[in-house]
Amino acid sequence: MKAKKLKSFKELIVWQKSYKLVLEIYKATKNFPKSETYSLVQQMRRAAVSTPSNIAEGYGRNTKLQYHQFLSIACGSLSELETQYLLSIDMGYMEQNEVIETLLKEVGGMLYRMLHPKS
Repeated sequence: MKAKKLKSFKELIVWQKSYKLVLEIYKATKNFPKSETYSLVQQMRRAAVSTPSNIAEGYGRNTKLQYHQFLSIACGSLSELETQYLLSIDMGYMEQNEVIETLLKEVGGMLYRMLHPKS
């Protein structure tokens, strides 16, 4: 039985979850101190947006190698975001957020399995 070809990157569960993570990060960083607007807030939002953007871009590429390259970049952006999230908690800018933590784990696991299917 052949796997069904997706019509769009928007059908990828990993893209859907990473997109939801972006929305959660925007909400969570809305009330950060003004002094962080152009530093930590901007970095967190950029890393968050980078994750589904690279998944989408990779999906639109012509080769599996290019797709994997963009999934790898998405994975790196997700790791960057997780670091910034932890820093935000330690700095007292936000409380732990179960939704964000769950999405970080789920997206990270999915990306890992997509990049290492035999592991």
